[in-house]
Amino acid sequence: MLAASSDVKRIVIFGNSASGKSSLAKHLSELHQLAHLDLDTLAWLPITEKSPVPHRQSVDISVSEIDRFIKLNNAWVIEGCYSDLLTHTLKYCSEIIFLNKPVELCISNAKKRPWEPHKYKSKADQDANLTMLVDWISQYEHRTDTFSKAAHEKLYNEFLGEKAQRIDNQ
Repeated sequence: MLAASSDVKRIVIFGNSASGKSSLAKHLSELHQLAHLDLDTLAWLPITEKSPVPHRQSVDISVSEIDRFIKLNNAWVIEGCYSDLLTHTLKYCSEIIFLNKPVELCISNAKKRPWEPHKYKSKADQDANLTMLVDWISQYEHRTDTFSKAAHEKLYNEFLGEKAQRIDNQ
């Protein structure tokens, strides 16, 4: 296990889709010169003509990629909604931030989201996914999977280090 000195920032951010994880991670990355890992970039298999529906990457492969990122970067911010992957990062981090935002705010954010070229080939492809994403976001408080509010609350409650929870409407 990598021991973080008190001045080295290793931050894990999690919450519902469109809660502001990427925006906060980008801000902290720029402010503190931290390497930034968006777990969306390694949690999913590439969409192809043969496989046009998104499928999760093997958790073991994703964890290996996280380990490689952590080994290559001393100071970092990792963000995502995957509690099965986030659990692995907690032993390396110096602090966590749980963006526990209202579902209605997350839906509004998703509708206003600019194009994410690291996730979609085009803005049209991203917009075509919006109905599914809004439905997904709306289920956050009722799901029981790795992406659920219950899973995120468990991560937050069990973490013994420095932590913050943001529940405001912004």
